Amino acid sequence: MLDLLIVGGGPAGLATAIHAARAGLDVAVAEPRPTPVDKACGEGLMPGAVRALADLGVAPPGHPLRGIRYLTAEGDAGHAEAGFRHGPGLGVRRTDLHAALARRAAELGVPVHPVKIDAATVRQHADHVTAAGLRARYLAAADGLHSPLRRHLGLGLPDPRPPRYGLRRHFALRPWTDHVEVHWSARAEAYVTPLGPQLLGVAILTGERAPFDMQLTSFPSLAARLPTGASTAVRGAGPLRQRVRVRVTGRVLLVGDAAGYVDALTGEGISLALTGAAQLVRCVREDRPLAYEHAWRRASRRHRLLTETLVRLRARPGAAHLIVPAAVRLPSLFTGLVNGLA
Repeated sequence: MLDLLIVGGGPAGLATAIHAARAGLDVAVAEPRPTPVDKACGEGLMPGAVRALADLGVAPPGHPLRGIRYLTAEGDAGHAEAGFRHGPGLGVRRTDLHAALARRAAELGVPVHPVKIDAATVRQHADHVTAAGLRARYLAAADGLHSPLRRHLGLGLPDPRPPRYGLRRHFALRPWTDHVEVHWSARAEAYVTPLGPQLLGVAILTGERAPFDMQLTSFPSLAARLPTGASTAVRGAGPLRQRVRVRVTGRVLLVGDAAGYVDALTGEGISLALTGAAQLVRCVREDRPLAYEHAWRRASRRHRLLTETLVRLRARPGAAHLIVPAAVRLPSLFTGLVNGLA
């Protein structure tokens, strides 16, 4: 019998598997998709995520990031810039990150079963869980933002707020910045992340359903710097906000985006997934699954508070245009907030 079965072989699932293998647990991953798996994300890793990956023996290729820069969509109000105080971040293609995690898991002997686990077939017993013919003491649901396991177990909560969505594509051009640039318009944000010598990622977060090119017109200063043709197709994700009642039920624990998601606005999804993976494995190793809920809440408290505050401010009529000027006028506060998250 396995100690831990992980459903989902994305970054959260593979990080959980690596932590488990290093802790001496007998672990396996169920993931039907071939490596690497791509998805819509901003692709900027904060310094904390870079350090957490290094601690796992994972070093994906990418473009060093020195900090965060806020700008208005028109580029007419100056910019606020906050440098990272404790080492660089990293702009890295999602496929490169996934491939690096998969290699490390393979080095540690973690088996990946190419099976899709139907949430309805997961069965919990007094001392184990069964799924797709596999038997384990515990099961980690790392099956993403719209986790079928979370839904089947009734752990999600409705969200009364208007939904937000993410769109991402890449452009083949030399990056003009070594910062993640966040361009603010009245209704959306555009994230510009350098990913390599000739590759730039642009992700747009918005509450409006419209094609990427139409969304880009809200950012004239940015659009003027981009070539007319993109090097990858548009990928989308959403609704982004996912409310979760609890992250543990019996012998099933939620990790990564499946454990709940506020918004991509602060770019901390991977950092939270890595932190959650470490806490989940510690609680499984100690045979104290219920302790995971408190550990997850404690580890994510600062992120959830700051991200919720910024999203609520963004949603207030007339407040969005004040965010960049406020950051420009209060550089010490802006730098402190950025490094508090980073």
